[in-house]
Amino acid sequence: MSSITYHFGGKEGLYLAAAEHIAAKIAERQMPALTAAQAAAEGPRDAALAAALALLDGFAQMMLRPESAPWARFIMREQQAPTQAFERLWAKGMKPIAGTFVRLVARARPDLAEIEARATALLLFGQAMILRGGRASACKLLEVETLDEETGALLRARLRANALCILSETKR
Repeated sequence: MSSITYHFGGKEGLYLAAAEHIAAKIAERQMPALTAAQAAAEGPRDAALAAALALLDGFAQMMLRPESAPWARFIMREQQAPTQAFERLWAKGMKPIAGTFVRLVARARPDLAEIEARATALLLFGQAMILRGGRASACKLLEVETLDEETGALLRARLRANALCILSETKR
């Protein structure tokens, strides 16, 4: 306990440091796709669509990796009852990805109002999040023991197909 107090000022400081660590790991893992996506958000519609699909797939891959399990539990607690830790997770890990993804959705679907583009981005990312947060249900529904590489590839392909349908559609 004295080490926690010395290094972090107490349990709350340790908890906030954990949030900072998770945010940094998310940003680090998503940085290559995020950098490419940020440039594509200002480019042609097809480039924005491709970048949105790549960013979503990179996020889905992260959700399928075993190392995301403890992060997800931490983040889900913060989603349910946000504290100062959520603000750090959002600002340093989630907001850059979410903001860029919203811009890509808006570029790919110029027919959507801003709130519709935000809602679309949220719900597409929700499909990727279920790969971690709803893992037990996913395994039961798919009748598999684990989300192995083959099953993960199938799920990522379906996510891509869903996103492609949603982001390619325009109102008539």
